[in-house]
Amino acid sequence: MVRAYTRREYIKKIPGVKIVQYDMGNLSGSFPLSLSLAVKAPAQITHNALEAARIASNRYMQRKAGRMGYHLKIRVYPHHIIRENPMATGAGADRVQDGMRKAFGKPVSSVALVKKNQRIITIETNKRNFKNAKEALRRAAMKFPVPCKIIIDRGEELIK
Repeated sequence: MVRAYTRREYIKKIPGVKIVQYDMGNLSGSFPLSLSLAVKAPAQITHNALEAARIASNRYMQRKAGRMGYHLKIRVYPHHIIRENPMATGAGADRVQDGMRKAFGKPVSSVALVKKNQRIITIETNKRNFKNAKEALRRAAMKFPVPCKIIIDRGEELIK
């Protein structure tokens, strides 16, 4: 019997993901307008950055459009585990550790690996909340370590 091994088996403790929700707002309503936040370059986005963007955009949309005036969805999940080789500092540190020998590292965080033009967050809303949704996505984009752009997925003819 051949068993496939993954690197996750070598990691003793996987850090928890801080993202609380992936769907917010009015989950059952249908909205004519859909906007998405897409990255301009490939990147690694940490679960902390995703949660910060979710909080910023959701809070803004809740204030401006009300609880039932939008549907916000996070479209990526942080699967990839980041490891770090902790280095000792101070007097005598060179005698304590091995440097980069056997440097598998300890798990520190988890990240979502995103490709160029991949959509991260989507907001569905109606015509009167278009500018608010655009501003919410702009605020979310400030939390990411990569430049982003706002794409209109559906309902472009409504805003002209």
